[in-house]
Amino acid sequence: MTHQPAGPPGIDPAGTGPAGTGPASPVTPDPYRLGRRSATALVVMFLLIALAALSTIVGLPYVIMKPGPITNTLGKLSGKDLITVSGAPTYPTTGALDFTTVRVAGGPGFRVTVWDVLKAAIDPNEAVVKEELYFPKGVTDKQVEEEGTAEMIDSQQEAIAVALKATGQKVPTQVVIGQVAKDAPSAALLKAGDRVLAVDGKTVDGPDAIRSAISTHKPGDTVALSLLRDGKDVKVEAKTRESDGRTTVGVFLGTRFDFPFDVKIDAGNVGGPSAGTMFALGVYDRITPGALTGGQKIAGTGTIDATGTVGPIGGIRQKLVGARDGGAQWFLAPASNCDEVVGHVPDGLRVVRIASFDEARKAVEAIAAKQATSLPTCTK
Repeated sequence: MTHQPAGPPGIDPAGTGPAGTGPASPVTPDPYRLGRRSATALVVMFLLIALAALSTIVGLPYVIMKPGPITNTLGKLSGKDLITVSGAPTYPTTGALDFTTVRVAGGPGFRVTVWDVLKAAIDPNEAVVKEELYFPKGVTDKQVEEEGTAEMIDSQQEAIAVALKATGQKVPTQVVIGQVAKDAPSAALLKAGDRVLAVDGKTVDGPDAIRSAISTHKPGDTVALSLLRDGKDVKVEAKTRESDGRTTVGVFLGTRFDFPFDVKIDAGNVGGPSAGTMFALGVYDRITPGALTGGQKIAGTGTIDATGTVGPIGGIRQKLVGARDGGAQWFLAPASNCDEVVGHVPDGLRVVRIASFDEARKAVEAIAAKQATSLPTCTK
């Protein structure tokens, strides 16, 4: 008999398995257990999915400006004439006097995602702008809508006044409350349509004079307003508040005109004042004999005030593209926007610089007469 050396209790001396069981079976890997590399890859993939999901949910403090559609002020909207006149002769016309628009993505109540910003950053026709530069801090989407509506109404009224004055009509003016913000401190005391006669006992003769008088107060103070409401004098002690760094009472001022006949403009769901110049040209064309455009398709933009001055607007680069895409060959641009126009005029579109309604009207007449070679344009 051969003597086997003793080993640890319960262990086969050959080290192959528990005593008395013979050789051990090879170890089988667990098919449900991930290796270290696979687990790391899975974690990375999960994080990427999570980031991608967040990028579509988290809003960024930017707005994206895109070319919008153009609308012919001489045409129809939803089957009805955009400009209607009652109580005065109108004349048939041809061609187009298009007002241009900008689509704005983002702002109060709306979300701009990482993907939206990245897409806009590589599209030469779009622009990414800090939200605070386009919308005052703290403003709500309702306030934006209310202000845009008030500005559009005011713009239309001033455009009508300018067009009528250009034909020799007399148009007396009044300053009124165009709209009262729902969250204005004294909203219950003020009404749209109130004519503003005086502030703190001093007669005021225009929107700027009213704003200047109110701005002498600190937010939270009260200001004495003398109003004319339904033919009666009304005294109101209105509480002020701070808005975009200014002291206000939470109203949008407008100018009411005593027109010799009725003119209405229906631009649909569009807000803001930038179509004023094109509205004025459209009204003028409707109430004067002959086709102002000579059948040409002319687009443009620019605010307008009761004196006929054309003012700057936002998003003119996008409006240029929108005009070109809409088939316009000519574009009337405010002189104060020329620095943004130079170097960004799309092929096939010619820009004419204007600073007043009179200049805009003469430019359209020159285009109609095919004598536009000497019209001024935007230069460096």
